[in-house]
Amino acid sequence: MKQLSIFAITMFAAAAPVSGMCQTTGAGGAGWDTETARSEMAAFWSTPSFRNQFLGTYGSKSEIEPEVTTLEKEELEKVLALMGAPESQLQAKILLSRTVTDAHSATFDFTMANIYFQEEKLDLAAGWYKRAVAKFPSFMRAHKNLGIVEVRRENYKEAVDSLTKAIELGASDGLSYGMLGYSYAALEKDNSAETAYRQAIMFQPGTVDWKVGLARCLFRQKKYEAAAALCADLIEVDPGRADYWLLEANAYLGMKQPLAAAVNYEYLLGIGKLPVTAMNSLGDIYVNEGLFDLAAGIYTNVIAQSETPDFARSLRNAEVLAMRAAPRAARTVVDAISKHAGAELEGQTKIRALKLEARLAGLEGRPAAEQVALLERIVAEDPLDGETLISLGRHYASVSELERGVFYFERAAGIEKYEAEACLRHGQALARAGRFADALPLLKRSHDMTPRDSLQRYIEQVERVARAQR
Repeated sequence: MKQLSIFAITMFAAAAPVSGMCQTTGAGGAGWDTETARSEMAAFWSTPSFRNQFLGTYGSKSEIEPEVTTLEKEELEKVLALMGAPESQLQAKILLSRTVTDAHSATFDFTMANIYFQEEKLDLAAGWYKRAVAKFPSFMRAHKNLGIVEVRRENYKEAVDSLTKAIELGASDGLSYGMLGYSYAALEKDNSAETAYRQAIMFQPGTVDWKVGLARCLFRQKKYEAAAALCADLIEVDPGRADYWLLEANAYLGMKQPLAAAVNYEYLLGIGKLPVTAMNSLGDIYVNEGLFDLAAGIYTNVIAQSETPDFARSLRNAEVLAMRAAPRAARTVVDAISKHAGAELEGQTKIRALKLEARLAGLEGRPAAEQVALLERIVAEDPLDGETLISLGRHYASVSELERGVFYFERAAGIEKYEAEACLRHGQALARAGRFADALPLLKRSHDMTPRDSLQRYIEQVERVARAQR
């Protein structure tokens, strides 16, 4: 019987690249434009190009395409007639399922797989593609489409195997290399992903998804200058894509150019596309550059623009400003927290807020009594806050209320984490009061728990004075 070769259908072979297919805001993630793929395929089924490929009028590629007999060709033509319209897809599938057997050409299994692919029944599609390659191991298009299905199912190792096999068999096209690059990237094999993406770009230079994928691979390999240059090209083509600006900003940070990154963040902030996480990063950049008031303005924007503000993070921002001796900037952030949090602060977050307020009271030169009142509120909320107990002890010892200070030192010493520090501060307070002999056991206890040369020298001086007092 006369043998005919057929170019079987493939889901994406004649479709235009889908811009945005792999749009992401984080490394390795991806979205999939299912509706675009469906609409393109609905039009593709009825094109003359598809019909010619499906019926095999382009000639023979017997090494990578399974052959069909004249009778099989007639059966496939009946299926094709039904596949031309979306409303008859079910009839095509029923007819094909009644026709296909283990003895039929792998083209039948491949065609059934493509129908299931179009219906988004990916598990069934994968099963039929596997049947096709089992029947005809060098079936290039089946390996390629199986690889695409495995990408859709997030089975990236299997996708790499199928796509690599398809490329070995001659699938030299942008989609195959692009999906291979994407799969390698998902497996965190960025060097291989970079190579595949570069091949994809060579075949499809207008497909931005491959360039975005390449930029992310370059970034993860710390090839920051190359990543930034590629992002600049992407931004020039589509300046409205926030993820391009963010990735370029990350590359600038990798290149130790924080103010260049800040320019990107400010641009996105101005057009309302800067994520909260990046907004915090912008504030951090300004803190590190000593631009404290600018940082405070950004941090307050974070609070105002967040539907559910992370007050713990905002407190940390204010704490950093306070530690940098920027009380005015810290106060701006604290006031914003108070305005938006109301009575929401509780537990350790509330205690941190009180501690920060006490620190600011000191930086702002407010009366000592006000600072002490805040510290007393903290220990009332958390009696086991050893740090604050020690602060109170030091305060009272410094204003000649030694016994009250000793009370707080002893409370703090009862907390294991703070015992060494409490004994040290207690001993120092007694030494300053001239009670050197009483100070020695406390100082030695602190040294036993946390040995250090400076404390040992201090103990020796106290011993010397204590002997002189006898």
